[in-house]
Amino acid sequence: MRTTSSREVYRNPWTRVREDVVELADGSTGVYGVVERPHFALVLPADRDGFWLVEQYRHPIGRRSWEFPQGTWTPGQDGSPEELARTELAEETGFRAGRMDHLGRLDLAPGLSTQLFDVWRASDLTPGPTAREASEADMRSAFVPEAELRAMVAAGRFTDSPSLAAYSLLLLRGV
Repeated sequence: MRTTSSREVYRNPWTRVREDVVELADGSTGVYGVVERPHFALVLPADRDGFWLVEQYRHPIGRRSWEFPQGTWTPGQDGSPEELARTELAEETGFRAGRMDHLGRLDLAPGLSTQLFDVWRASDLTPGPTAREASEADMRSAFVPEAELRAMVAAGRFTDSPSLAAYSLLLLRGV
């Protein structure tokens, strides 16, 4: 497949959408809408026999969502993937991690987006103040024992795909 043309169709400080015209192997053409977003970090804050989760209203789905802490740099900020993970953990939960283990890097939605995310397990947690952004003002955090997390997944009350993929990585690693 080869891109024959590309044009920007939308942009804001966090998202760029482009339309690519592609030529397929058989010579036919097609169109792809591609969403470009910055990479993000997702953190599994492990404590005792469970995890610290966050819950917030998610406008695109029109409801509140339980998730692991996650996010990207504010436009104009930058740093390493681990620095981003530590920043998101502290901002959303108030915790600082004594140890961060990188579990992997995943594609968010490779059929439509360039966005990737790094998955981290945070442990040796020390509480501190949160520093939530204005869009996170309604966020709350809660400790959830792992057995309850599994029950939430089974009951369809924990549906955030990146969080579920990150939890799968953790289970595969056995950490």
